[in-house]
Amino acid sequence: MVARHLPPWLQEIIVFALVRKCDGGGEILKLQWSYVDLTRRTLTILEQKNDARDMSPVNDTALEVLQARAAVRTSSTDAVFVNGAGHPRNARNLLRAFYTAMRKAGITRFHFHDLQHTFATRLIQAGVDVYKVQKLGRWKTISLVLRCAHHQPESLRGGAEVLDRPRRESSTILAQGGASSSGGMA
Repeated sequence: MVARHLPPWLQEIIVFALVRKCDGGGEILKLQWSYVDLTRRTLTILEQKNDARDMSPVNDTALEVLQARAAVRTSSTDAVFVNGAGHPRNARNLLRAFYTAMRKAGITRFHFHDLQHTFATRLIQAGVDVYKVQKLGRWKTISLVLRCAHHQPESLRGGAEVLDRPRRESSTILAQGGASSSGGMA
């Protein structure tokens, strides 16, 4: 199990990354308390390219991580994820600790960036529509979501089984183009 090889601070960041779309860790490490609203359960996301602000909801898991961080918050920095000295965590140290833990756990070919694939995949497999996944992950296009989200055969079973359900005659007529006066497709 990977968790036993992860320092507690990194476990916390990974849990947060699994419920928030993240890049290689930098986005999480740049998170500031001034952009966190624990009461409304939202984060303000500043888009780097166009300086736009976006509000993003926070689920229970992310809220627990943020509340744990708030309990040890220091006044020396506005950063949410800090080291023992109260300084913002460094992305290089995060990645070094992450890859060391992966190596110790015998996991190869898995990168911190892959956590965003896990984020998207878990949402899609849970039946969240792709538009919501795009908005939650702040991907610019649906095609980017589709590159990140992956289905397993079992997660597709419900879609295939829909065709086994009894259908009303009207739904069959509609699927065949309906009864239009012109006889063709509308």
